[in-house]
Amino acid sequence: MGTESQVEVNTRKGGLRTMPFIILNESFERIASYGSQTNLIIYLMTYYNMSAATGTSILGIWGALSSGLAIVGAIIADSYWGRFNAVAYGTIFTFIGMVILWLTSMIPQLTTLACSQFQHVCNGPTAFQLAVLFTSFAFTSIGAGFVRPCSIMFGADQLEQKGNPENKKIVESYFNWYYASTGVATMIAVTVIIYIQDRFGWQIGFGIPVILMVLSVSTFLIGSPLYIKVKTDTENLLLGLFQAGVAAFRKRKIRLPLTGCDDYYHSPYETEVLTPSKDFRCLNRACMIEDPERDLNPDGSTSNPWNLCSVERVESLKALIRILPMWSAGFMMFVDMNVFAFSVLQTKTMDRHIFPHFEVPAASFSVFLIIALTIWITFYDRVFVPLLSKYTGRPRGLSPVTRMGIGLAVSCMSMALSAITESIRRKRAIAEGHEDDPHALVNMSAMWFVPQYALLGIAEATHAVGQIEFFYTLLPKSMASIASAMYTVGTAVSSLIGSFLVSSEDWLTSRGGKTSWLASNINKGHLDYHFWILAFMSFLNLLYFLVICRFYDTGNDELPHVANEEECDYRLLHES
Repeated sequence: MGTESQVEVNTRKGGLRTMPFIILNESFERIASYGSQTNLIIYLMTYYNMSAATGTSILGIWGALSSGLAIVGAIIADSYWGRFNAVAYGTIFTFIGMVILWLTSMIPQLTTLACSQFQHVCNGPTAFQLAVLFTSFAFTSIGAGFVRPCSIMFGADQLEQKGNPENKKIVESYFNWYYASTGVATMIAVTVIIYIQDRFGWQIGFGIPVILMVLSVSTFLIGSPLYIKVKTDTENLLLGLFQAGVAAFRKRKIRLPLTGCDDYYHSPYETEVLTPSKDFRCLNRACMIEDPERDLNPDGSTSNPWNLCSVERVESLKALIRILPMWSAGFMMFVDMNVFAFSVLQTKTMDRHIFPHFEVPAASFSVFLIIALTIWITFYDRVFVPLLSKYTGRPRGLSPVTRMGIGLAVSCMSMALSAITESIRRKRAIAEGHEDDPHALVNMSAMWFVPQYALLGIAEATHAVGQIEFFYTLLPKSMASIASAMYTVGTAVSSLIGSFLVSSEDWLTSRGGKTSWLASNINKGHLDYHFWILAFMSFLNLLYFLVICRFYDTGNDELPHVANEEECDYRLLHES
């Protein structure tokens, strides 16, 4: 559609041969980024003399900024740079940020002097030292804002072939394997990179990610001659969507025709969409031609885009509106993901030995989540899809909406299991006389937490892949990067919701001098109540999801980037 659909036609470009370059680029970038971020709180406290609260706040803002910039990167990619340039520049930005962070460990003048145990007051970082540190964070955030939403969709561009009956199955398999590869990369980051930092120091610990970023940039650029590079829409996508809304509002008193398509405006590049879809019909006014002499220029273009927009632009706005309810249903899923920061406090008080001489670090228990995520995606793609396709007749097994619902249900189960496990741990700690000692070791294996991590990993794998594919399916191709960005921005919104929930709960339960449910001494607090609240909220969110599913055609198993002959096929919503 539009110039975005004008792909370089070359049978020697694209296809599965490009996948190693794209997936390795994302994997190297993720290992480098996550490996540097996971253990960074220790670096800030040691070499910048920050308190745990200050360091955590800075890292939280950094993470939210990285996720929030995804929507900006997606718009720039779809409207100006194209996805290839966005991924290339984003990877280079991340590389620059990693180099600056590595230099802070190499040059003593860029960090503060270590605070000895005899000092009552420690010198904080100077403005210049903080400026260098924050510059590193800024570059990596900008890089993540371009790479995260565009990389996965750039890979999908290489596989989409019109007329190929196996194309839908190939794209679905690609989404699964792409997400599995990011899971493996994250697992390596939270284990191998952290071990190197603890064992060999920060100079080597930050140097390894720099080397990985060199490999990431090189790998992606080497595959450049093989890539299909989709051209961008020359118009400003975000501005065009806003213009469509304004035009519809201005014409709100105009009566819509029941039939006919001669009164609708089409852009010069719009060849496949003939009439607007029937849902959200109030927006169809934006593309209605009232007076051809007034509304159109001699060359056929619109004289005022704030009063008349193309059918394509109106349908793009409709598609964005359609995904908002389903997008909001995913917030609670990521709120559940964020609460496992408390699990570090839990596992620190328990026996973490797998073997007599091997103890799992408390902060590394999230690796079980990633392992479960990776195994599930592999098992689903290789085993479940072939079996389900025989019984359902769908080449992709379950529809994206069905998978999203399963993920939300499993997430609810994980929170309930977390509450039960914490209740058992707390009762045992009190029975052993550790109520006033949060650091005492409880006679209970930390392996009790593995099932809830596994369930949450399965929930994320099922929901995340389904949501990204759902967005990719529903949005027009000119907004493909925004489809991926919506997922990333959802994680940022969920982080804010989770922070607000924790702060509110801590304030309410500590009123009147009472011990907060989220007290630092978890043996006196009630983390189990917190998990029950999350389980209940997750259940309500599941009900909300089921309600909004009534307005979606969950049986639609097509990729509606291409309209049919009579009507735009972007929709999953029934006529409203």
